[in-house]
Amino acid sequence: MKYPKKVVLGDITVRDGFQHEDRTIPTRAKLWCMEQLILAGYKRLEVTNLGNPAGMPQFADADQLLQAIHSSKLIKDKLKDVELTAVTIREKAAERAFEVRQKGWGPDRILFMVSTSEAHHKKNSGLSLEEYWKMCEIYIKKAHQNGIKVCGTVSTIWGCPIVGPTELKKAVEFTKRFLDIGADDIEHADHDGSASPDKVFDYFSMVLKDIPDPKRHVAHFHVTRGWGLANVLAALQAGITHFEGTMGGIGGQPANFVDGCPVAGTGKHYYADPGIVGLVSSEDMAVMMDEMGIDTGLNIDRVLEIGQATERILGRRLRSETVHSGRVPKTPTGRGSPVTI
Repeated sequence: MKYPKKVVLGDITVRDGFQHEDRTIPTRAKLWCMEQLILAGYKRLEVTNLGNPAGMPQFADADQLLQAIHSSKLIKDKLKDVELTAVTIREKAAERAFEVRQKGWGPDRILFMVSTSEAHHKKNSGLSLEEYWKMCEIYIKKAHQNGIKVCGTVSTIWGCPIVGPTELKKAVEFTKRFLDIGADDIEHADHDGSASPDKVFDYFSMVLKDIPDPKRHVAHFHVTRGWGLANVLAALQAGITHFEGTMGGIGGQPANFVDGCPVAGTGKHYYADPGIVGLVSSEDMAVMMDEMGIDTGLNIDRVLEIGQATERILGRRLRSETVHSGRVPKTPTGRGSPVTI
């Protein structure tokens, strides 16, 4: 097996993870998570979505949270080395990012998103693909003028929940187009949980052949069908070095109910059972890579502590295995007797 010996792991719990919850997460809890993740060594974090919170009420505190992060004494000395990202699917959200950036507490990076499936893209953004590309050409330039980096997300790479199978080559074309119009990096997203490890390896091999700089690619896997860490391994073997996940593997789609009230959320085009979606567990991914001898730059024990606390915040057992099983013991544990066969 050949894989990179050093990686960059991002965590997107506070944005992608908490957007899936059906009760409002307190701003104080979000701030605590951000502080602890930074103290654990994370350098790339997603904070919020700057779009209209009517459909996603979890982000109604976006301004308050961004201000709290930038005024936190606990992480004051570390924040300069951290890249904070906010999702900005459309123009108003991007303009909002520019405004708060000029006020001194805005994001360092914003995210635009295209889907290779026209139907999925229209549902997600409200625009056709060509309309959206034109918007991106304008707003990527505006972002850079405001000192903000841009991540271009490419979705439905391995499949679409609306139309089914999609073509890998189209995602490679979209990646090139994003970079050609100025995007700083690309999030390659399996939002549907359709990616199998062999196709992940094939896709990222194609991508790195055409755009060989691994710093420009971020792998984002969902675990709808349980293949998350297998896909992480396949991407590693293809040469990918940047990954992201969520504490406890939470997230996956905006909730359709929040605090007992129906909201726009994701709507009906995903899955009837909201419990089957989710992302790769940040804890399990970090522990696995550490066990493989890959340098993550993280305090692994602290990451596990954050995972335990996240379960307390949400009041339930989450998807992480290592939060409960711990790291692989390096000395005798005294647990039971040797098994003889």
